[in-house]
Order: sequence, then C-alpha cells, then structure tokens
Amino acid sequence: MKNFYTKYIKTKNVINYVFILREYIMKYILIFLFTLISLKAEENFTNLYKQAEEQEKLGNFKNAMILYKKAVNLNITKEDKYILDLSKNQNETSKQSHEVQSFTKMKRDFYQNYINKTKDKETNSNLEQMITGDFGLYPYKKNYLLPASYDLNKDENRNPFETIFQFSIEKPIAYNFFGLNESFSAAYTQKSFWQTGSDSSPFRETNYMPEVFLQFPYNNSETIKGFKVSLLHESNGRNEAKSRSWNRLYLESYLQFSNLFVIPRIWYRIPEKRNDDDNPDIYEYYGYGDLTLLYPYKKHTFELMLRNNIRFNSQNKGAAELNWTFPLPEFFSTPNSYGFLQIFSGYGESLIDYDRETHKIGIGIAFSR
Repeated sequence: MKNFYTKYIKTKNVINYVFILREYIMKYILIFLFTLISLKAEENFTNLYKQAEEQEKLGNFKNAMILYKKAVNLNITKEDKYILDLSKNQNETSKQSHEVQSFTKMKRDFYQNYINKTKDKETNSNLEQMITGDFGLYPYKKNYLLPASYDLNKDENRNPFETIFQFSIEKPIAYNFFGLNESFSAAYTQKSFWQTGSDSSPFRETNYMPEVFLQFPYNNSETIKGFKVSLLHESNGRNEAKSRSWNRLYLESYLQFSNLFVIPRIWYRIPEKRNDDDNPDIYEYYGYGDLTLLYPYKKHTFELMLRNNIRFNSQNKGAAELNWTFPLPEFFSTPNSYGFLQIFSGYGESLIDYDRETHKIGIGIAFSR
C-alpha cells in the first residue's frame, strides 16, 4: 500500500488517482482468482505474471492488465469459463432490468416525495398513475425510426429521401374469459412517411391501423404454438381522391421449427358499398394473405415478409420486406434499442402506394422487436 500512496502523490490529480485505484483493485481481484483456479500451465503463468508486474512497475497499467488477464485465461477450465460467461450474461440482464426498475422507482419516488396528496384515496391513486405513467401499455409491432430511407423509383412529386417511423402499442383487456388461456387485446399502429429531404418537410403519408384481437395458445403440438383472430381497420386519414382505407378479418398462426418461426396469415376484406370504396382493386396488389419468417440469432433478428396475389400471369403482384435488427456499438447503445435495417420491394409499402411499385432501403434504430 505504501507504493500505492507514493504513486498517488506523484500524480497530483483526481483522475489519475481513480485510474490507479481501479487498476490496483482489478489486480487484486485477479490475484484472488489465481488462488481459486488450478494451475495447468504453471511455467507460462509465472512468466506472464512476472511480465505483468514489470509493466506495472514501469507505469504501463494497461499492458499489465492485459497480461494479468492472459495469465488468468491460461488457468481457467472449460467449466470455470462457462460459469464466468454465465455470470456475465446474468449481470448484463440484471443491469438492464435494474435500469428499467430504477426509472420506474424514480417516478414513484417523485410522486411520494414531491406531490402533495389529497384526503381522497381514489384521487391519490389517479395522481400516482398519471405521474408514474403506469397504464399497462406494451409494444405491439416494431417501434422504430428510420432517419434515412431512399426510394430507388424516381417520382417527380416526391423526394426519394425521406424519414419513416412506426409507433405501435397494445393494451390487454381480458384474459382467459373462455377458459382457453386466451387473451383479448386492443392495439394501435401508426406508420408515417416524412419528406425530410424536401422543402418544408411535409408528411407525405400516414397510415393508421387500430385493431382488436384474440390470441389462443396451442399446447398439443411441438410445432404449432398458437392462433390469432383479429379485426383490423387501416386508412390514411385523407379524403376524396387520396383517401385509402379497408377493413379486414384475419387469421394468423405461429409455427416454430427450432430457431425459425413461420407465421402464415390469411385475411378476408369486409365488403364496402361501391360508392364508398376508395380502393376496390386492392386485392389485386395485396392478395389474400402473407407469410412471415422470423429467425433470431444471438442478439440479431432477421424477419422476412412475403406477399403475393397468387396470379400466375402478367397480373402477378407481390411484395417482400426484410427487417434486420442488430446490436448497436457499446458507446451508442441504450437498453432495448437496436440498429435496424429495412429493405422493401414490391407493391403496398403504404396505402397511398398500394398500386405503385416501390424499391426502398432505410436504416435507423428499433425500440422494440
């Protein structure tokens, strides 16, 4: 410890003090690990340890720590390494959970310590819900922001560069009402196309998708995991010539093959009066269903949506969309945020473009998967 205080006095600033203290703490932690691990390569270990001490004496703390770590790795068995890796993963998961809990606790503490309470319990409960934001809302489809997307198709009425973002939430309403472990929910999804590359940056198109649905788990199969029945409305909120809307009932199922999830979906369009139908030929471009393939691999997810009108002639129309979420660099990473790449090719990227072919690529951040 005398050597430690001598170095502290020489540095004469707090930053170096913290750095040296950290290095000494790490050193003694590693030395403690040495005592717990059986020595399988004693000669190499001794040489590395001596080199590390020499680097430390010279003040090369970074090189010393690298050598200390190499010495430890020489003596860790496969079982030890598995335990250490498992502990690391558990710590990362615990850290993310702790951050979420801390944020919730921070809001509750603010309510408890700073908000004046009333004499009425119901009013106080109302206030607490407002402050903490605890309304039982959950992510539904992907929530993402693509600051930059580029349309390969040229159109004189729009800029090929635009920003796309999607907001999607679910509100559970009832559970196990029919005794089938089913859940009944309402959801809302909004997808917007923002012409940030144009003067005044107008919103070119926004699609609104409210829906209500029932989900049923299925326990009698190794492959089929569940079913979903939904009533979905989709429109762009515009009128006259640019109005687009339709209502669908769809059935979706979930199949699992190891890490691959296959999600087929079929739909039926609820008929409208001819005078009220903004897009009577939408079936010719969207078809009667789609197929989604989802493959999670470590911290990556790959999702491919395929759609076709099943017309095997010159009238064949379809679409494909590839979504890839991936971990962000550590210096840019935040909990539950991922890099996001989206590639779309075909018809129906938005309602206004249901009959227009689009080839687009965008990159940004996903806030849910």
